[in-house]
Amino acid sequence: MTDEKLTEYYHAIQGILLANHFTIEVFKDIAFGIQFSLSRKGKSGLIRMYQRKNGTFTLDYSLLKDPELLHSVQQLLDKKPPAASIPKGASRPPGTACDAGYPVIGTDESGKGDYFGPLVCAAVCVDEPTADALRTIGVRDSKTCTDPEIQELAEKIKELCAGRFEIIEISPEKYNRLYEQMKSEGKNLNTMLAWGHARAIEELLKKVDCTIAIADQFADKRFILGKLQAKGRMIEVIQMHKAEQNIAVAAASILARARFVEKIAALSKKYAMTFPLGASAAVIRAGKQFIAKNGLDGLPLVAKMHFRTTAEVRKPER
Repeated sequence: MTDEKLTEYYHAIQGILLANHFTIEVFKDIAFGIQFSLSRKGKSGLIRMYQRKNGTFTLDYSLLKDPELLHSVQQLLDKKPPAASIPKGASRPPGTACDAGYPVIGTDESGKGDYFGPLVCAAVCVDEPTADALRTIGVRDSKTCTDPEIQELAEKIKELCAGRFEIIEISPEKYNRLYEQMKSEGKNLNTMLAWGHARAIEELLKKVDCTIAIADQFADKRFILGKLQAKGRMIEVIQMHKAEQNIAVAAASILARARFVEKIAALSKKYAMTFPLGASAAVIRAGKQFIAKNGLDGLPLVAKMHFRTTAEVRKPER
């Protein structure tokens, strides 16, 4: 288990590197510390960081084999120790952990863990004044918001970011078709998530000029880049853990969740029944209720069929 202070130190370093156009990728816990990969201008390497018994931190650059890359990193991190940028006892300002300059596109999705309803991917382009305004109205990771808060914040985000956001909704029916197609090509759910994020970015880039996008670390970013580059779109994609700390990603997470909740409500009204969220026992009961009323053939219109929940829903009652 990573120590909280070590994690904060990692986030401070991450902010400095991102602000200087490094890409931060694979992050993992190691014995007594943290390891992550970074790259810039085609050169990459690993950094390890540890917390000493006296509470201070140390950086291990031994896995940065390229001399130029090593020099660049040391100039940034040794010249200005990241820990010094956070006053003792103070909390980091919102968004600094994942700031990568402005303008920046943030993307997020909603519905991937819910058996019923669509998969929704959203992208929001934010400049510095808009970022400040979003923080002022309370924009944060949608997972920390109630549904009423999400709906209220979503409307405010649409006003502040008018013409600078995109929402891609993949209905259950389309989701099931895409999943089967990608499965036949040896791909998986992460590939479809990347496809949804790429679509949102692609559509947004038709309306805004931006050279950097941030998303949560869920899949190989080369799929996103490949799809965008095929359309002539050139953009740097940064994937990181807890990307919702970036204000643009947080805004996207709220827009995606608001649309998902809206569509679940529409399904509930259309079929005159409640569609619970997640994939719990209540979801299984609702699935059985749906089949009893609408037949098994109708299930792909409301549910993601590859979930193991489908097997439970299909089991006859004893």
